[in-house]
Amino acid sequence: MTKVQARTVLWYLVFMGFAVNYMIRINLNITIVEMVTTKRAATAVLKITRAANENNGTTTNQLITHYTAEQYSKFSFEKHLLNLVNIPYEDGFHWDEYQQGLVLGAFFWAHWITQIPGGILAKKFGTKVVFGLANVVGCWLCFLIPIAAYLDYRILIWLRLAQGLITGLAWPAMHVLTAKWIPPNERSKFVTAYLGSSVGIALFYPLFGYVMHWASWEWVYHICGVLGTFWWLAWMFLVFDSPTQHPRISEQELHYIEKSLVASQQTSGSSSLTPWKSIFMSRPVWMNVIAQWGGIWGLFTLMTQAPTYFRVIHNWNITATGILSGLPHLMRMLFALVFSMFADYLLKTERMSRTNLRKLATAVCCIVKGLMVLALAYFGHNATAAVVLLTLATMFHGAVSSGPLASIVDIAPNYAGIVLGISGTIGVLPGFISPYVVGVLTLGNQTFESWKNVFLICSAMLIGSGMLYVCFTDSTLQSWNGHSTSSDDKESQKLTDHRDEDLKNIEINLSETVEQLSRG
Repeated sequence: MTKVQARTVLWYLVFMGFAVNYMIRINLNITIVEMVTTKRAATAVLKITRAANENNGTTTNQLITHYTAEQYSKFSFEKHLLNLVNIPYEDGFHWDEYQQGLVLGAFFWAHWITQIPGGILAKKFGTKVVFGLANVVGCWLCFLIPIAAYLDYRILIWLRLAQGLITGLAWPAMHVLTAKWIPPNERSKFVTAYLGSSVGIALFYPLFGYVMHWASWEWVYHICGVLGTFWWLAWMFLVFDSPTQHPRISEQELHYIEKSLVASQQTSGSSSLTPWKSIFMSRPVWMNVIAQWGGIWGLFTLMTQAPTYFRVIHNWNITATGILSGLPHLMRMLFALVFSMFADYLLKTERMSRTNLRKLATAVCCIVKGLMVLALAYFGHNATAAVVLLTLATMFHGAVSSGPLASIVDIAPNYAGIVLGISGTIGVLPGFISPYVVGVLTLGNQTFESWKNVFLICSAMLIGSGMLYVCFTDSTLQSWNGHSTSSDDKESQKLTDHRDEDLKNIEINLSETVEQLSRG
């Protein structure tokens, strides 16, 4: 029976890790619909009105009170605990739109702060500890969210801010592990594991919907905490920071990885000081940052605003918009897998240079996606066309795993976590700016023309960043990575000389054998 490679196990656990990371990020987006009384009242108005007409002796206010009590009749550990210790709480949250916006946005307020520290900490302590704890602590905080919400929405805001701060360490930390484990010609495919976030969105939205239907919204957070804990236990047992630390890796796989990474792995004699000036003055670094900026602007606009767009412009119901929220991200993951295999094939067969391949992938995930959003701006008045174009736009973003995400490891594997941290610090800003721009353009003006302007701006960001990347990027190993020193060059030359000497000896031995056979 063929033994499963350690890199394969690593891919699946990284994939599930990013799904867990996004599970923490999106769970409040769906539970708030059930939590906030004003939201439920709007959807139940028809039911209450009909009931009032049928029960002449019962006032509408009494029926609303009865309906609210009915919704909250499901068992809640948190309410039971608060009743037990005699602490008053709000049964049904009457948060206005401003308060809801604070609760939903709090996760991102400090998320950018830990991007660079995530790469630095992973380089010092290892990705296993940093990525694992960033995810599992975020999941453990989920257990506290229901009781925080019952006590005061301001406590909930602080709790969500802490979750965003902690989980911000995860993304840049992962690039440190990728640089140590994955051969250059396999990075495109491996980085698709990062898009476990897309499958997390596609999977958890409907799952949480069913949980709230059969139980209550509090159970969503209990499930998040339990799932995150199980993932963390598997992560701690099966994942190691480098192939040499893995106790169960085969010698054949270990030799293959070490041989593939010999040109870029940092040696023990390399300087431990981070070349900050070289990093911040590097054109390839900033090209990757720009590409990530445009891609994330497009992703956040479509992921966050599309459901509102379809409800307001096309009058879709919540079930349809829920499916629409998940399907494009599932397509994004599938496209990423297919494109990454094609990209790695081009590299292994040397049909395209690494720089040109990263340019091709970025052209797809930014420029082609931007063209789809541009078409959405002009043809989105047709509901079918809007669905197709939105799905295609999100799908094409899957090429990011073979583009700027992989290029960051290409140019500086020794500092990939730090570079991704810089990219993440800047790239997370569209999470604030894009919703603000949408709010300004559509405030009191929910028309197709106003949404057309939203998509035109989004398209300009995508196409502009993609064009800059294609024109000016470079995905070759940078000198400041720490492997351009004379000692490293001599070491590489020694390896080459040994290889040439071995080949020459083999050739001499073969010649002697052939000569002896001919004499015999």
